[in-house]
Amino acid sequence: MENKYVGYLLLGISILVIIIILLFNSTLKEIVKESCGETHSLSCPMNKTVDEQTYIALGVVGLLIIVSLMLIFSKPQKEIIFKTRIIEKKIKKKEMNTVDLKTEEKKILDLIRENKAVFQADLIEKTGFGKAKMTRIIDRLEGKGFVERKRRGLTNVVVMKD
Repeated sequence: MENKYVGYLLLGISILVIIIILLFNSTLKEIVKESCGETHSLSCPMNKTVDEQTYIALGVVGLLIIVSLMLIFSKPQKEIIFKTRIIEKKIKKKEMNTVDLKTEEKKILDLIRENKAVFQADLIEKTGFGKAKMTRIIDRLEGKGFVERKRRGLTNVVVMKD
């Protein structure tokens, strides 16, 4: 719900509460008048208490009215741009064209796809390729935009690129 509508709702509730307070106040004044008598009703301590309670209640409602006016006249919130960016990224996901890849590159790409993220040392162990050969293959895959290498301590983690 927009702030403006919440402000209008709060303003309407505040007006209803003011009406209830004034009705309650007049009823209490009549009760004080009957219990203290007409001559004594103005100096009766109950009359002072009723007035204090009325002022406190009207003060609280006054704060509610100020908050509701602030909500009504505040600027509307800006739309969240993040949602559209996420949708654009989903649309822009490119299809992986693996036709040009060598069999070694396809094998490594499949291993990375299965695990989402793999240590480079684990790829060397699973494929049996040497460190230098693995580095060259991952360099080519990285250059073509398939994977991304991230440094973790003394080793690299190879992840699929978004």
